[in-house]
Amino acid sequence: SRQGCSKSVAVSRLWGFLPLRFTQRESMGAYDQFLLTKSQLDGDYGFRPLWMPDFLIDFQSAMVEWACRKGRAALFEDCGLGKTVQELTWGENVVRMTNSRVLLAAPLAVALQIVREAQKFGIEVHLSRDGSLKPSGIHVTNYERLHLFDANDFVGFIGDESSILKSFDGARKAEITQFMRKMKYRLLATATAAPNDFIELGTTSEALGYLGYMDMLNRFFKNDLNNSASGRMRGEVIKWRLKGHAEGPFWQWVCSWARAVRKPSDLGFDDSRFVLPPLTEVEHMVEAKTLADGMLFALPAVGLQEQREERRRTLQERCEMAASLVADTGKPAVVWCDLNDEGDLLEKLIPDAVQVSGKDSDDSKEEKLGAFSDGQIRVLVTKQKIAGWGMNWQHCAHMTDFPSHSFEGYYQKVRRFWRFGQQSPVRVDLITTEGQKTVMANQKRKAEQADRMFTNLVAAMNDAISIDRASHFAKQQELPSWL
Repeated sequence: SRQGCSKSVAVSRLWGFLPLRFTQRESMGAYDQFLLTKSQLDGDYGFRPLWMPDFLIDFQSAMVEWACRKGRAALFEDCGLGKTVQELTWGENVVRMTNSRVLLAAPLAVALQIVREAQKFGIEVHLSRDGSLKPSGIHVTNYERLHLFDANDFVGFIGDESSILKSFDGARKAEITQFMRKMKYRLLATATAAPNDFIELGTTSEALGYLGYMDMLNRFFKNDLNNSASGRMRGEVIKWRLKGHAEGPFWQWVCSWARAVRKPSDLGFDDSRFVLPPLTEVEHMVEAKTLADGMLFALPAVGLQEQREERRRTLQERCEMAASLVADTGKPAVVWCDLNDEGDLLEKLIPDAVQVSGKDSDDSKEEKLGAFSDGQIRVLVTKQKIAGWGMNWQHCAHMTDFPSHSFEGYYQKVRRFWRFGQQSPVRVDLITTEGQKTVMANQKRKAEQADRMFTNLVAAMNDAISIDRASHFAKQQELPSWL
C-alpha cells in the first residue's frame, strides 16, 4: 500500500547513513573490522532490538531501532514527541540483551513522572533514591543523587534532558561524563541540543564516547586566533566557526551518533498526530514607581548591573501584575520567577499559590511538583532551574514570566505546557518594565537565532543521512603490467 511504501521510505531515510549493515559486518575479516573500529565515524556498538512494543508510533519505532543498533546515541527531539517512552523501550532492550541493569537519570521530580509513564506502558522500572539496586532492570533516579550509585553496577546509562551537559566547565557535566565513561550502552535525549551554537554538540559527543569537546573544535572549527583557546580573552568571548571545507564532514560525523527531529515529517513520517494548539504571548509593560538614581524618567537599562538593579527596584510592581493575571482565573497556572524575593512575595499575593524554592529539600520539591501535576495545587510559583526541565504539564495552559537573557530557559518554561498533547490554547504573559526593553529584545533575537539554528540542524542532518560514510573496495588491487 501507499502508506506501507511511505513508511518503508521513511525508515530507509533514517537508516540511509549507516556505512554497513550487520550482515555485511559479519562477513568482514578480523583486520577489516579492526580498521573499521579505528574510524572516528564508525560506532555501531549496539544490537538488533529484541523487543519493539505496539504502543510505539512509527517514527518512534524507527528511532528506537536506530538507537539500539548504535548502542551509543543521542535523540534531539522536540517536546512532546515521546522521548520518555523511547528511552524506556531502549533501556528495556538493553536489559533483555544483557540481563543486567540500566540507570536512567532525570531532573528533579521528573523521575516520578517517568515511573508513572513506565507503569502506563507496562515497562518494569525501579525508583531508587538511596542507591539501592535490584538484580536487573531499569533503575530511575535524579541527577542530584548520581553520587549514590556505582557505575560498575550498570551496563547502560540514559540521560533524560541531557541539556544539563552543556555547562561546559560544570561539575555536574564532569560527574555525568565520568559516570558513563566505561559503559557500553549510552543514550542521551533532549529537546535543546544546541540552542546557542553548534559547538555545544561537542559536550554530547564527549559524553557518548566519541570526539571530545576540544577534539571536535580543533577538527571541524577554527577561531580568529588560529589556536585552541576557548572561553574569554581581553573580556571578549572567543568565537569559533565551522571551517569552510569541514561543514559536510561535520554533519556526516554528527549523523553518525545523533538524530534531530522537530516533527515526524523530518524523517518522512506523518504529522497528523502532532499538531500544536495556538500560542499567545502577551507583553505587559509595568510602570516603575521609583526611578533610577539621578534619572528624571525611565530609560532602558544598559549592562547587567543596571538590569539587575532595575529588577530589584521594580520587584513589587512586577509581582503585583503577575498576581493579578492568575489570582481569579480558577484555572491552573505557573508563575515563574528568578529571585527568592520574587517567589516569596508572589506566594503572599496569590492566595492559593504554593512555592517550590531552592531552600526546600529534594523530597519536598518532588512532593510539591507532583501535587501540581496531579491537580492538587492550582498555582505554582517556582524557578526555571528547579522545574523547567522535563515536566509534562499539559493540564495547565497559562504561565507568567519575567523575561531574562536565557532563551533556552524561556523555551523550556513554555514547553512545559505548549507541547504535543496539549488540548487548549496556551497563554504566556510576559511582564517587563521600560528599563528591561533591551532584555526583551535580546531574548527575541536569541529565539529567532535558535529557530534558524535548529531548522538548519535538522536540514543539514537530513541531507547528510543519505551520504555513505565509508568507501569499501571489493576488487583486489593489481599492479600495471609495465611495472
